Amino acid sequence: MDITYIRLRGGFLYLVAFLDWFSRLVVAWELSDTLEIPFVLSCAAASLKSAVPEIVNSDQGSHFTSEKFTSQFLTAGARVSMDGRGRYVDNIFTERLWGSVKQEEVYLADYETPRQARQGLASYLKFYNEVRPHQSLGYLTPAIVHAEPHRLLRK
Repeated sequence: MDITYIRLRGGFLYLVAFLDWFSRLVVAWELSDTLEIPFVLSCAAASLKSAVPEIVNSDQGSHFTSEKFTSQFLTAGARVSMDGRGRYVDNIFTERLWGSVKQEEVYLADYETPRQARQGLASYLKFYNEVRPHQSLGYLTPAIVHAEPHRLLRK
């Protein structure tokens, strides 16, 4: 789980996403015009509706170290893991997602309004999950690997 900035012509929005590392599926995401914690908690709750992970990994940002955030996962039975300080590579799969989102969608779309950003990101993340094949997944999509993990394990 991680947060990134989404550039608008007149400012920024903040995107948080919960990524399944095995399948690379974006399980849940939220967009906000502030960095206050509610959008992170909402994304975490949405991700838990899909499944309870064995381990939740994030950086050591204040959102992810808060009791409100960690208690959601601990109560559900997940363990919480945090990257070492300054170790973005500890969360490399999510960092790679941010690169794809920005290079393949955000920079090309040049959003003017939050509504355009929300619509563009919704469309892109659906494409990312369901249409875009991933080399690391044997050219399968995250949605296929998430639904049928045995397909990746056979390769």
